[in-house]
Amino acid sequence: MVDPISDMLTRIRNAQSAGHETVEISLSKIKFEIAKILKREKYIDDYKKLGKGNDKVLEINLKRPAAFQEIKMISKPGQRIYAKALELKQVKNGYGISIVSTPKGLMTNKEARKTNLGGEILFEIW
Repeated sequence: MVDPISDMLTRIRNAQSAGHETVEISLSKIKFEIAKILKREKYIDDYKKLGKGNDKVLEINLKRPAAFQEIKMISKPGQRIYAKALELKQVKNGYGISIVSTPKGLMTNKEARKTNLGGEILFEIW
């Protein structure tokens, strides 16, 4: 797998469009942090860690009806996109968010602007 974040978002998008209630994704720290933000911003219902050892997975409970229309990757393995705090723009006039990897961890574009932190823009969701 070349890009684990892209794989996670594709699995969520596909499960949502197929009408599934949950989706399981291999667990990593960054995927867990993304799930935390998506729950806090009310794009998913819940998430939890399952399994032990190397077989840990992240189970994500999706919202019904769909809480988002689209997920768009911004940074890709071949082209990373960085922005300063003042360069972080609204997504769909404030109806969406972008996830930014900052020196203080992952946060939304709104939180990054408030704390005056820039970083790598991972993806947008609306």
